[in-house]
Amino acid sequence: MSTSVRSILDVKGRDVVTIGPNVTLTEAARILDEHKIGAVVVVGMENRIVGIFTERDLVRSIGRGGASALDQPVSAMMTADVHRCREDSSVNELMEMMSSRRFRHVPVEENGKLCGIISIGDVVKSRIREVETEAEQIKAYIAS
Repeated sequence: MSTSVRSILDVKGRDVVTIGPNVTLTEAARILDEHKIGAVVVVGMENRIVGIFTERDLVRSIGRGGASALDQPVSAMMTADVHRCREDSSVNELMEMMSSRRFRHVPVEENGKLCGIISIGDVVKSRIREVETEAEQIKAYIAS
């Protein structure tokens, strides 16, 4: 049985670094660096998700516009079509979504509200825990 997003959030926590759409790319880069993260969720009115801004978006922006791109607002360069998951989503569903769509961060939303974020690293750690638990159960079964 696959672990749920809820169980990952219970272990890692539900804090999410967010920014507004008018923050400049320079400030967004500072926030990513300061928090040692690869993505920030962009929120608008009532803390609703309006986009996600990642390291890839930053690199793409600089690659296209040079240093002057750093003065642009995040809203000009963020990914606006944000794929989300719910707390009852399974890790297997998340792995499929992340692999097929080629992204590494998925915001978690319940009842229209942001309640966490899952990274590919969180998914890998969860799967490792699952495999280790299964191995221990098999060893215990064989030993009994």
